[in-house]
Amino acid sequence: MLIIGITGALGAGKGTIAKFLVEKKGFKHYSAREFITKEIKRRGMPVNRGSMLFVANELRKKHSPSYIAEKLFERASQSGKDCVIESLRTVGEVNSLKKKENFYLFAVYADPRIRYERISERGNETDNVSFEEFRKNEEREMTNENPHKQNLSKCISMADYVFENNSTISELYKKADAAINKIRKRT
Repeated sequence: MLIIGITGALGAGKGTIAKFLVEKKGFKHYSAREFITKEIKRRGMPVNRGSMLFVANELRKKHSPSYIAEKLFERASQSGKDCVIESLRTVGEVNSLKKKENFYLFAVYADPRIRYERISERGNETDNVSFEEFRKNEEREMTNENPHKQNLSKCISMADYVFENNSTISELYKKADAAINKIRKRT
């Protein structure tokens, strides 16, 4: 059983890699975004980027920096199948999961303009922002020394495999497939 975690900036292609692993490789999908969204709705809050950050940071502060990832990893481990955990965002999450057997971290990045176009097209409730607000949100999430908060640049630097995604979906799929094949040869 493999468990792949995915990190990367907004619109970089985390969901695209997760979709590939689910549809082409038979992985089961666990999403930090879905986990947090359920909690936001339970609290009766609006589902937007501000609520996502607030609730995620509050859960990490209350329980541990790795709380969300640990919950998702626990569910994945119990499934007995290859799994993908999408959207690891804190150093605490990555440190915790990298200690686990059969865990590998993928990171994906892309040019900010390309990422903004992607999120504008997908139209999630948290993606309806101007380019300036997109960059401001990203800046806040890229570096933070608080282990309870997002530090995407550090998480990306901790990845076992890093994929540049400025091209086509099929190119990204090829990169992810090559990484999975390399991992399978090791295990």
